[in-house]
Amino acid sequence: MSIETMRTLQAYGYVVLIISLCIGLYAYFFHLRRSEKTGRRNYEKYGNLALNDSIDDEIIETIPSNDNECKKGAKK
Repeated sequence: MSIETMRTLQAYGYVVLIISLCIGLYAYFFHLRRSEKTGRRNYEKYGNLALNDSIDDEIIETIPSNDNECKKGAKK
């Protein structure tokens, strides 16, 4: 394989990589936008996390505890 062929393949690979990364970035952007619009997440709360990071500030999102799993783990 000549150097010119390798350079050509490298250029095509670079273009394919950049296009796929752009598509992935836009897909992620629309996923975030749709999940905020439907109410699954409120990303404005996460945006204020850097400003409100005192120990006394309220928790952004609570993780529901599953007591059944804790009881199963204690019985073992």
